[in-house]
Amino acid sequence: MLRRTLVAALPALLLATTACAEQSVGDPNAPAGSAVAYPSKTLQIMAPAGAGGGWDTTARTLQQALQGAGLLGGQSAEVRNVTGAAGTIGLAELVTSHKGDAHQLMVTGLVMVGGVVTNKSPVDLSQTTPIATLTAESEVIVVKSDSKYQTLKQLVDDVKADPTSVKWGGGSAGGTDQILVGLLAKAAGADASTVAKQYIAYSGGGETKAGLLSGDISVAVSGTSEFADLVKAGTVRALAVSSATGGDAGLGTPTPSIKESGYDLELMNWRGLVAPPGISDAEQAAVIAMVDKLHASAQWQQALADKKWTDFYRTGNEATTFFADEHTRIKAVLTEIGLG
Repeated sequence: MLRRTLVAALPALLLATTACAEQSVGDPNAPAGSAVAYPSKTLQIMAPAGAGGGWDTTARTLQQALQGAGLLGGQSAEVRNVTGAAGTIGLAELVTSHKGDAHQLMVTGLVMVGGVVTNKSPVDLSQTTPIATLTAESEVIVVKSDSKYQTLKQLVDDVKADPTSVKWGGGSAGGTDQILVGLLAKAAGADASTVAKQYIAYSGGGETKAGLLSGDISVAVSGTSEFADLVKAGTVRALAVSSATGGDAGLGTPTPSIKESGYDLELMNWRGLVAPPGISDAEQAAVIAMVDKLHASAQWQQALADKKWTDFYRTGNEATTFFADEHTRIKAVLTEIGLG
């Protein structure tokens, strides 16, 4: 059941975890050998998708905020893109090629959880070292400004009459965007399995934009921030967002939510950060301590506001449990709409 809000208040447990992480880095009272100077060389941040999408934007925002907040200790951070298969190619590389290297980090998220299921990936997030969840963001459903669809209801009515009449597009197969399409069809009483098969998967938000503007697809689904520039410019029209209530999709005024449009559905796309397997507990604590400071920095908080991302910060055991629960939940959802 996707009808829920992912965003929760930061619990006391998280605060306790944060305190422990900071003590393990440079604390003279910490056990001998537990302190880790981090980073001690160039930090590599992998965006496991093409340029211009949500993971790429998250990785580059992390890079800029870490540098701006002075958290790299004189080192630098680089972002690189590894594309394909809903991030599972990047995931496989992280797990198999960078074991034990705490300076290799990867942005992850709900899309990758779905990709692991649909691609029957031999690796999953349980084989990584969890660092943190970072943000959550609503999805947006958009059409070109010259589309005949002015409202979500008009679009859904056509889909109900003929499930093959609309070509949808968004991020990787089995990811958040396609899950939303399938669940919207299901909520509207349309043939969810057939509708989900009309979906074209692109490697990132940049390609999705190009697909919509070229006419290869008639409707695009993506993170709200990814289409905000085109909505603001009047190039595309936002029909609905996937949060509980309406939100700004780029015009400065609320776009109705799917639920407000008459369909009982809410879905938030979360993103997080993981490290390779095989790093030590002290190294994991050092990475988390750095990300704790990032989360508290003015640079990161400003980025959250600018990009309209919801703060969804969890670390340590709480993040580990969340990743595992999401795998179970999304596998059930994908099976329900014929994609699992």
